Amino acid sequence: MLRQVRGRDRLGRGAAAQSAHTRALTPRTETADRVVDSVCPFCAVGCGQKVYVEDGRVTQIEGDPASPVSRGRLCPKGSASTQLVTSDRRVTTVRYRRPHGTEWEDLDLDTAMDMIADRVVATRRRHWEWEDDQGRRTRRTLGIASLGGATLDNEENYLMKKLYTAMGAIQIENQARI
Repeated sequence: MLRQVRGRDRLGRGAAAQSAHTRALTPRTETADRVVDSVCPFCAVGCGQKVYVEDGRVTQIEGDPASPVSRGRLCPKGSASTQLVTSDRRVTTVRYRRPHGTEWEDLDLDTAMDMIADRVVATRRRHWEWEDDQGRRTRRTLGIASLGGATLDNEENYLMKKLYTAMGAIQIENQARI
């Protein structure tokens, strides 16, 4: 109150309301080495994010005020994006549970990619259809389908469509259309 009366901040909305501790505080993003523009990974809205990186680690994620979609705002999930990438409980290895298994095991990435490729080729071979019951040429497989997520952008969806079409799949859909 005394600071209000003595100073220029008569309504107590500025300097008169600040303590020495408050004036000494600095933004938690001030020490970042760089700021990376990103998009929130949680839904199809595509809110812009500013990712603050210090010493190669993500230290803070905030809404991007320049984003025409979100104008600097993030929903509760988007605001928790920092936890998504910095949590010590985040799984950073390939996890695999064998058929009828009860425990997860870690696999190296090359082994996992080879397993996926082998299964795709085997499924395609097993379910390949050169023609239908009436003799019409089909050249397709009904053993492979794709359901893309709403967080994928147009370019990613385009590439997925091209990949699955090249493999002969015809059941290609996106969650945003459903």
